[in-house]
Amino acid sequence: MLMALGMFVFQTNTVPYQELQRRTEWRHASQSRVGDRPAYQYLGPGTDTITLSGTLLPEFTGGRLNLDEIRDMADQGRAWPLVEGTGRQYGLWVITGVDETSSTLYRDGAAAKIEFSLTLEHVDDERTDMIGDLTIYTGARLVGAFV
Repeated sequence: MLMALGMFVFQTNTVPYQELQRRTEWRHASQSRVGDRPAYQYLGPGTDTITLSGTLLPEFTGGRLNLDEIRDMADQGRAWPLVEGTGRQYGLWVITGVDETSSTLYRDGAAAKIEFSLTLEHVDDERTDMIGDLTIYTGARLVGAFV
């Protein structure tokens, strides 16, 4: 397991990302001053964004159905706990974007290669009211709705 977002597990047979990029920002307000540099005041943490990207080869890895499962999670508008395979807990994250590019197409339109990018944003870990309903996906997987 590379990482888990809620009940979705990033691994070879689902969505194995090849790159994790994280950007963390902090907010500072500035006040212009005559004859001097602006004065700054620290306002607190800003956005914290993780982008997972990679290439899927549906004959060997997951494919469109797995990306659609992530889109279904995003449709809930909820936050999901993010845990790395090492056990590191990142807190609660929302899905803000999924980019997908299909290439090397077969005659029926199926893609032999899918490049993807998934964007997550950290939310206040105290907002437990935002946590997504994990039972929807657990139950759906048990009956085979999501493959």
